[in-house]
Amino acid sequence: MTDSYVYAAARTPFGRFSGALAGVRPDDLAARAVDGVLAKAPALDPGEIDDVVWGNANGAGEDNRNVGRMAVLLAGLPTSVPATTVNRLCGSSLDAAIIASRAIESGDADIVLTGGVESMTRAPWVLPKPDRAFPAGHVTAVSTTLGWRLVNERMPKEWTVSLGEANEQLADRFAIPRRRQDEFAVRSHNLADAAWTAGFYDGLVVPVAVDDKGATLTRDEGVRPGSTPDKLAALKPVFRTDGVITAGNASPLSDGASAVLLGSRAAAARIGVDPLARIAGRGVFALDPQMFGFAPVEAANRALKRAGVTWSDVGAVELNEAFAVQALACADAWNIDPGIVNTKGGAIALGHPLGASGGRLLGTLAHRLEESGERWGVAAICIGVGQALAVVLENVTGASR
Repeated sequence: MTDSYVYAAARTPFGRFSGALAGVRPDDLAARAVDGVLAKAPALDPGEIDDVVWGNANGAGEDNRNVGRMAVLLAGLPTSVPATTVNRLCGSSLDAAIIASRAIESGDADIVLTGGVESMTRAPWVLPKPDRAFPAGHVTAVSTTLGWRLVNERMPKEWTVSLGEANEQLADRFAIPRRRQDEFAVRSHNLADAAWTAGFYDGLVVPVAVDDKGATLTRDEGVRPGSTPDKLAALKPVFRTDGVITAGNASPLSDGASAVLLGSRAAAARIGVDPLARIAGRGVFALDPQMFGFAPVEAANRALKRAGVTWSDVGAVELNEAFAVQALACADAWNIDPGIVNTKGGAIALGHPLGASGGRLLGTLAHRLEESGERWGVAAICIGVGQALAVVLENVTGASR
């Protein structure tokens, strides 16, 4: 077996719900991410891409019918380039990279383009088909934006609580107070703003045209520099009247796309650039559905074990901040230095377009390792309905320590 490597990564800016990207179809967002990552490998003949594996969580509207294949066609790649779309909810694009890495390591492929997309703004309402013709009563349209919908009545009620209520339960279980969550959220905004100001994202984020008059979105819309714990403390809880989770310490509904180019070491000459990082370990784990926020703990532990390293070796962590409380619970369980987690900001500030977030984490991690010279990093993400994924990267840029 051979190894698989991250060669390049790119993403669109992440837009807020009903924000600047509201008028952009998800398949067009996906195509823009494809354009962005391939621009980093200009010597690569797109016809050399063996497969495209794309992540998408909703798939109920304009992103239906295999949005990965739609992205390939809209980006102008040869029609001979195949594509599939995978759905592991929030982990979809990290799952796409995991699937691609296995194909490369087994010898089934040399170059695989991965990524993911979500427009939570444009996710449609859906109507179930009636069980008989011409029903006389009212029919309820169900939003596909986020969370459980059209729930099977056989599911235990404790499993199907809202994502917010599930994380309220997590806060209770681990005694993580509101103030600590708000402080974590403020850190996310401040670090994201600092990273943008320092130019870290300039090479990762590609602008998106948002109308036919030349307007573009160039920066993540959700970043709020100047946030303070006192400002966030004024927000009311969303899921319980006496709860701790607010719009300020949870990730916002978002729109965006990400892409990561993977390949074997032998493919470097055809890709035309040197690899950034080796995929050294992968982990998947699941718990009771309402405990999804804590599932990254064991997923990352398993990925590290498979990579042959321990937490003491890790210098960088990209952990998706679906909610501040779950990110804190995971970091506490790993007993790691919180200063190595999401140093360029996280999803609370940047946004969390479900199908795109895993690719964002992986691309950011690879570039963080390149910048810092640290050798080992972990990307991890919690997934609704009780799952999580994690990937360990090894820096191979020559500057690792």
